[in-house]
Amino acid sequence: MAKKTTVTTTTTTAAPRRSHPIIEYFQETRAELRKVTWPTREEAQNLTMIIVTVSVAMALFLGLLDFFFQTVVGGIIVGNLVWIIVGVLLLAGGIAGFYFNGQQE
Repeated sequence: MAKKTTVTTTTTTAAPRRSHPIIEYFQETRAELRKVTWPTREEAQNLTMIIVTVSVAMALFLGLLDFFFQTVVGGIIVGNLVWIIVGVLLLAGGIAGFYFNGQQE
């Protein structure tokens, strides 16, 4: 009779090495940053000028609006009849604006 041989092999599968999560994060971030299409120097300067211009314009507009409302409220507090009328007209205009804006929907 034929002799039966059994062969047992033991294979040790090493767990895949994972790098440290922080190192992995920076590697993935670096890979993503390589995919970015960066603007040219001229585009960056133009976009920066637009942002600065809009920021300055908004600051001036809001500053003037604040000064105007401060003057109106100050006049109302003092009891100046002209500023009281201006305040009532502004309030009526605001209410009408909200009303008519709501009617468009």
